[in-house]
Amino acid sequence: MQPVRRTSLIAQVTEQLRAEIRSGRWAIGSRIPTEPELTELTGTGRNTVREAVQALVHAGMLERRQGSGTYVIAASEVGGTLGKYFADAEERDVLELRLALDTTAAALAARRRDDADIANLRRLLEERSHHWDADTHSAIAADVALHRAIVVASHNAVYLEFYDSLLPTIEQVIRSRTSKSDDSYDAEHNELVQAVVDGDADRAAQAARCFLGSLIAEYPDAR
Repeated sequence: MQPVRRTSLIAQVTEQLRAEIRSGRWAIGSRIPTEPELTELTGTGRNTVREAVQALVHAGMLERRQGSGTYVIAASEVGGTLGKYFADAEERDVLELRLALDTTAAALAARRRDDADIANLRRLLEERSHHWDADTHSAIAADVALHRAIVVASHNAVYLEFYDSLLPTIEQVIRSRTSKSDDSYDAEHNELVQAVVDGDADRAAQAARCFLGSLIAEYPDAR
């Protein structure tokens, strides 16, 4: 019966780790605790923790990064599968998908945002602007977090899970574009956030549409 108990224990720990991710306590892009820390937190052995983590790596929810740790890359197995698919997508294709997603999210956020959403959007906007010229890594992280916060403000859980599956690819595209251009698009982001804060759905959607549309138009074969 020992193999059965061991398998059950791994499954229990895997579910605990999955719950931390799904609840948002371990956010997309964040590093999870180390194996020794997880061993202490779960009260299980290191091999059990290692196998539980590996199960979520295979599911596409976690990613091991050599010399850095293990990071959350999706909030569910479905998101992990989608994330793997999006990883090889063309930049223009990602931007065109974002045009649809971000435009609708901006309109929904303007209708549904609450005080906590507003405070978070303003904080991330300020953080993005503050870091842009001095710390590109932090600026891009804030940029990604800002666009995600708009989806969070839509208060649509399904929308957020799908968007989260695209986040690693969105960040990859932003990093690629930033390496080619130092344009921060501060004015466009300021207008987008302000429209959401003001509760103006049409203006928020238009701000997102104009910003992403201008990026798509830069591609030679864009229509």
